[in-house]
Amino acid sequence: MHGLVRRPILIWLLAALAVPVLLTAVLIPAKASTTEDDLRDRTMAALRARGVESASVDFDGRDAKIVVPAGVDPAVVREVAAGIEGVRSVSVQGGQDSTPTPTPSPSAAPDGPTVAPFEVGRTNQAIRVQAPVKSQQVKDAIAAEVDQVLGEDREYDDRTTIDPAHGLADASTLTALLRAIAIGTGDASARYDGNALTLSGSVPDQATKATVARAAAKAVPGAVISDQLTAPKPPSAVSEPCRTFPTRLAEFSRQYRINFLSGTAIVNDATKSSVAKAAAVLKSCPTARVEVAGHTDDLGSPATSLPLSERRAAEVKAELVKLGVNANRVLAHGYGQAFPIASNDTPSGRVANRRAEIRVVQGN
Repeated sequence: MHGLVRRPILIWLLAALAVPVLLTAVLIPAKASTTEDDLRDRTMAALRARGVESASVDFDGRDAKIVVPAGVDPAVVREVAAGIEGVRSVSVQGGQDSTPTPTPSPSAAPDGPTVAPFEVGRTNQAIRVQAPVKSQQVKDAIAAEVDQVLGEDREYDDRTTIDPAHGLADASTLTALLRAIAIGTGDASARYDGNALTLSGSVPDQATKATVARAAAKAVPGAVISDQLTAPKPPSAVSEPCRTFPTRLAEFSRQYRINFLSGTAIVNDATKSSVAKAAAVLKSCPTARVEVAGHTDDLGSPATSLPLSERRAAEVKAELVKLGVNANRVLAHGYGQAFPIASNDTPSGRVANRRAEIRVVQGN
C-alpha cells in the first residue's frame, strides 16, 4: 500500500521537471523565428523605400541572405541591409555583382582602413601632400608626380612622413588624384579621414569636377565621397533674338539712315524714326552691346570735325537711352571725316557722310 502511494508522487516529480525543459525547447525556436521575421520585415521595408521591390530576403539568426534580380546594384542592397539595427552580416547574390560578399553591420568593429588618411591640396602658390608613406622610395615617387603638375608659379608643400607600419605603400594611390586636383587656380583639396573622402574648393568647369571625383574613387575604392567642389555654371543658351541680333542690326543699317544737317548734332524729326527703329532692335536682345559711331563730311577742318562727330554719336546714344535702351550697353565714339562712305565732291555724298552708324561691339 505504501508502494502505491510513493509511485504517483514520483511520477508527478518527473513531470514537474520535464515541463520547463519542454517549454524551453518550444519557446527558444519561436523567439528566434520572431527575431528573424522582424529583421526580414524591416529589411524588406527599407529596400522598398530605396526602390528595390523584388528582392528575396532570408535570415539565419541575424545574418541576412538576399537575392536580387539583374539590374539592381548589390552595393546599395548591402548598404541598406547593413544599416538595419540587429543585422550582423549581409550576403547579396545576383544583381550587377553575382559574388556574395558578407558585409559587417555598422555595429561590427572594422578591421581598419586599407588606405591611410591623407590630404592632397592646391593653392595658387603650392601643391600640398600630407600623408604617411611606407618608405623613402614612395616619398620620392610622390615628389616626382607633384613635379609633373606644379608648373612655374607653384611650389611643392611636402608634408609626407615615413611610417613603415601604416603608410601608403604605393605612390600610385595618389597619382590620378594629384593630377586632377592640380587643374585650375585657387584653393581645392581632397582629404581622406579613414572613412570619407571630402572634396572641397573650386574647379574651372564641370568636366574637371567629374575628373576629380573619379580620381578620388580610384584612390580609395569603397570610400564615401563627399563632393563639395564648386564649378562655374555653364553659360545659358543664347536666345533666338540675340543669336540673330548682328544680322538684324546690319539689315537695319542698310535700310535706314541716321543723318544730320551740316554743322549740327541734332537728331531732327527726319531721323528720329530711324533712331526709334534702332532702339527696338537693341531692346530685342538686352545683353548685346553696340557702338554709335559719329561721322562728318570734309567741309570743316579735321580739328572741328572730330568733336562734331563725337557730339553726333553722343546725341544718338542719348536718344536711344530715352527710348529705353540701357546706357551701359551703348558706347559713343566720333571719327570725324576719316571714314566717308560717299564722295564729298557732291551734295548727296556729303549728306551721306554726315551720319551716325550703330554696330555690334566685338565680344558680345
